[in-house]
Amino acid sequence: MNKEILTTIRSGIFAGVCIGIAGFGYLAEKSIVGAVLFSFGLLTVVHYRLKLYTGTAGFIKKGELGTLLLILVSNLVGCLIVALIARCSPFPLQDTAQSVLEGRLKTGPLFGGVLAIGCGMIMTTAVNFARQGKNLPLLFGVPLFIMCGFPHCIADAFYYMTVPTTFLATHAFEVILFYLAIVLGNFLGCNLYRLIVGGE
Repeated sequence: MNKEILTTIRSGIFAGVCIGIAGFGYLAEKSIVGAVLFSFGLLTVVHYRLKLYTGTAGFIKKGELGTLLLILVSNLVGCLIVALIARCSPFPLQDTAQSVLEGRLKTGPLFGGVLAIGCGMIMTTAVNFARQGKNLPLLFGVPLFIMCGFPHCIADAFYYMTVPTTFLATHAFEVILFYLAIVLGNFLGCNLYRLIVGGE
């Protein structure tokens, strides 16, 4: 396997693990405190320069969509690892994750995708600042998109993987449709500045 591809996969998996751990904390303390603590996951991703879908989508160039898809899949693998660990927790993480997913499904894929644009815009802006050594937008941006209910496709993946398998199986088609909508919404949001103002 190409060394660059292997590096991307490893980085993407670790990024997914970081977001999974952040999501773990949020499910354990589903409040503004948990939302603030979630920032640890994104700060870790930025510090180690890991490949995260929402931290990369706003900076890709022509011909890099394949790499972005690889990053997304790798992120999902990392989330799955933490989701399996979460099932060992004494906290009612599965019940909390199910309540999150139920709320998402009530929103529906169309509105969910629109809301996800907000998350993507916040993420690209925060990462842009963080790359310049300014982390405050990240510390504020993460709780902001969580409290606004803007879906983050990697965090959501962790939540979905944590819900009881019976519930997930029963609503499989709805979940897949909603998930695809927020992946697209995040992508549009991450590129909102470039789409409106222009730029590389």
